[in-house]
Amino acid sequence: MKIGDLARAGGVSVETIRFYQRRGLLAEPPRGAGARRYSQDDLERLRSIRAAQTAGFTLEEIATLLGLDHDDRAAARALAEARIAAIDEKIATLRTMRAALKDLAADCARGGDGPCPILGAFSIPPKPNRANNQTRARRA
Repeated sequence: MKIGDLARAGGVSVETIRFYQRRGLLAEPPRGAGARRYSQDDLERLRSIRAAQTAGFTLEEIATLLGLDHDDRAAARALAEARIAAIDEKIATLRTMRAALKDLAADCARGGDGPCPILGAFSIPPKPNRANNQTRARRA
């Protein structure tokens, strides 16, 4: 199959395939008497890359996984456990972010005097007062 066929079958763009080739994740078949031809094995490798990305592996980790022997359980497990730890850390960070935003939204909903606490938390300056700007423009 041609690169466009491989891309469609793998659910990616042609540029993604080229990117994977530059990163060494996919081989670039030799050019014969015309367009490069990709095999079913290339499609399976592409699908493996995509599945590993969906599981959260980085491209570097995927390259390592692709280089492992199928019976190298210890190395595969170590990569998976490291990825799980990184995901757990992200989840903890996201939970903290969610709680902070939830508190800010609740403070904003309560109203009160002064600027919105959401905007204040991110130091977003208030918009200039239109009346003052118009008065300044008339004076000039």
